[in-house]
Amino acid sequence: MPPGPPNAPTPGCGRNAPDNVAAMSTLAERLGHRPDARLVIISCDDLGSFHAANEGVLGALHRGVATCASLMVPAPWARDAARRCAATDDIGVHLTLNCEYESYRFGPITHAPSLLSGDGGFPRGVDDLWNHADPAEVLRECRAQIERAAAWGIDVTHLAPHLSAITLRPEFFDVYLELACQFRLPIRLPSTITAEQAGFPFRDLAAAEGVLFPDYFDHDWRAGSRARVYDAVRALPPGVTEIHVQPTIDTPELRAITDDAALFIDDYELITADNTLNELLAESRAIPIGYRALRDAMRVG
Repeated sequence: MPPGPPNAPTPGCGRNAPDNVAAMSTLAERLGHRPDARLVIISCDDLGSFHAANEGVLGALHRGVATCASLMVPAPWARDAARRCAATDDIGVHLTLNCEYESYRFGPITHAPSLLSGDGGFPRGVDDLWNHADPAEVLRECRAQIERAAAWGIDVTHLAPHLSAITLRPEFFDVYLELACQFRLPIRLPSTITAEQAGFPFRDLAAAEGVLFPDYFDHDWRAGSRARVYDAVRALPPGVTEIHVQPTIDTPELRAITDDAALFIDDYELITADNTLNELLAESRAIPIGYRALRDAMRVG
């Protein structure tokens, strides 16, 4: 993966760093490790999206190698997920403004007409969202999702947008960054998209505000993660790398919702019972961490 700009050494949004923090030049050092350490976050997306995802993600956290997960607060099974999370689980909010499924629909938790598709629920595609969403409604909806997660007892550790919907569009990235600063939370940012490709320096803007994010994250979403995860672990660079998966168990409901069910089910097997992955992680000497470590470092001072 191509390197992104280093995380800014400031401990909070817009704050001046203490001398000992300012002297640190890498995120690994901010987290108390050597600058050449390889740290890996294995994150599970879409917690709360279906019952099958709740079983898969919680199993991956409690019995597998996953280190954190992100909760889709507007989704029908989100409350069940929040109720079942352990106090020690590293859980962020998967800021959700799209529902990509043909027949399985859900929508915003606030009054947000611009975030509704013509047949009910969130827009299916990111382009549809970008073309119609009111940034003020996006801000109100995303803030409400974070606040609801906290009201359900989640000790929110980070923010990670569903389908990268608010990452690569300037007016919505402003919302993302404002919420990261307001709640003093680290965020997920892609490292495989350059500022030139995005059209604006999104990583530099976050770093300038003291918002922390992993050094490396491949945002190229696709169902099924086995080959991608193997390749990422084999090639882990020094620094913090996030690798995301979508583990689910096998249920008739999941297979009725999506044609990609078998690939999500394979993610569960990969994270909970795959000897090859365990061997690759051991060979890499990677240090497993979650987003809570980034949040705590960001809030220092």
